[in-house]
Parts: sequence; structure tokens; C-alpha cells
Amino acid sequence: MEVDPPPSAPGDPAVGPAPATSTPSTDVRQIGHWRVDKQIGRGSFAVVWRARHADTGQRVAVKEIRLDKLNRKLRESLESEIQVLQRSRHGNIIKLHDIIKEEKKIFLVLEYCAGGDVSEFIKKHGRVTEDVARHFMKQMASGLRAMRAQNLIHRDLKPQNLLLTKASADAELKIADFGFARYMHPTGMAETLCGSPLYMAPEILGYQKYDAKADLWSVGTILYELLVGRPPFTGMNPMQLLRNIERSDAKIPVSFFQSSYGQLD
Repeated sequence: MEVDPPPSAPGDPAVGPAPATSTPSTDVRQIGHWRVDKQIGRGSFAVVWRARHADTGQRVAVKEIRLDKLNRKLRESLESEIQVLQRSRHGNIIKLHDIIKEEKKIFLVLEYCAGGDVSEFIKKHGRVTEDVARHFMKQMASGLRAMRAQNLIHRDLKPQNLLLTKASADAELKIADFGFARYMHPTGMAETLCGSPLYMAPEILGYQKYDAKADLWSVGTILYELLVGRPPFTGMNPMQLLRNIERSDAKIPVSFFQSSYGQLD
């Protein structure tokens, strides 16, 4: 089975503030029509900048990618991501505004999400109420429905790839990071191992063929983490994680129900 490169580190694909501290830019730099404000993320092959349109002032995130640092597989992943973003037009899918190409670099001008990602939201606020979880899940489901209408599977759904327009419970949610996404016929099957282990479906962890339903497993793990504050299954490595999944069901702690009932009283 072909194995994709490991998922990119936080800050690589993100178009909202990264967990690391931001670094202000000392000089005014302009990329196309976009004036760079400050760095908001960094990964192995990319730097993400916050920027504004020189004329309109529209705020965006500019993902600067070093092409000379990408191998063939990573270049194919980048090209696939760009193709997906160009074809996707939905309120709960991150928007691609512009593409600027240079000899050794490419810049993706993306919608800016000031609220960071869902993982940061959980770390800051802890587990959320059912109403907040429902609000986020409805938006994610709406974006996934639009993807399935295009026969598109994401394959790396996780809290870090769900961005928020603001850092509050009523934020708009945007699905991001389509580096592992692919188009697949409704009856088709995939076998490439990719994604983030804690959110992978068991069939992917077990090196089996899988279909679009693998995204639904990821949705379930995200819902659990929203409500409980941690992923449903853990393991020291992917194989131990798979064994833990096979051994037991994920159960909502009794304390969650007790606190929920207390809120209703």
C-alpha cells in the first residue's frame, strides 16, 4: 500500500492564527495586490502570512510555499489541493481568493479566519455544550454535503482543519486543508494511508480499502472531542490505537450527563 507523507504540522495549511506566537513584519512586503501584515503560521514547507488588499483593505491569509522543497508526491498533493479549492464554492469551505506564482514559490491567497481552529477553541474553553457542538457540526455537515455532491472526500478531517471566523461559540466554521482530498466515484474505494491517526477510520488504520464513509468516522471523533474535551481513542502508535478501537466502544463519561442535567435544573 502506498503511504502518503505525514500530515502537515499546525501552521502549514492553516489560514487562521497558529498556536505559536505571531511575528510582526518589520518591512512592508507586497505579494501581488496583497500587503503582508504579520506571520501567523509556519511549517516545513510553507509560511502563512496575514495580509490586506492594497486597495480594498480586505484581510486574507497568504500561504507561501517553497516549491524547491517539495518532492513529487508533495507537489501532486499541492496541485490537488489547488484544484479542489478552485472548484469549491460553499460558505463552510475555506475560499481561495487568488494564486500568485513565481519561479520557486507559489502563494495561495485564502480566506482569513480570525478565530483560529476548533482545536484551539477546545483548549481554551474546554468541552462545549450540546448547543455549541450542534452549531459547529451542522456547519461541518453542510460543507461535507457540498463536497459529496462533487464526489469529493477530505481524508484529513480533524479539529485543527476546522477554522473559525471568530473566537466565539457563534463563529462560522470553515473546512480547510485539502492536501489529502481526492475525487472518488460513489462506488469507488481508496487504499492510500493518509490523515491523522487519532481521527482515522479503523479500516484506514488497518490498511484496508475504504470509501467516503471514512470521513464520517472522523466527524464522530470530532463530535466526541467537542463534547468530552478529548478524542475518543488514543494509543502510543497507530496499531495500538486500532487495537483500542476494536476492544471497546467510546462512551460519554457519566460526569458529562450529570453536569448537563445540572445545567437544565
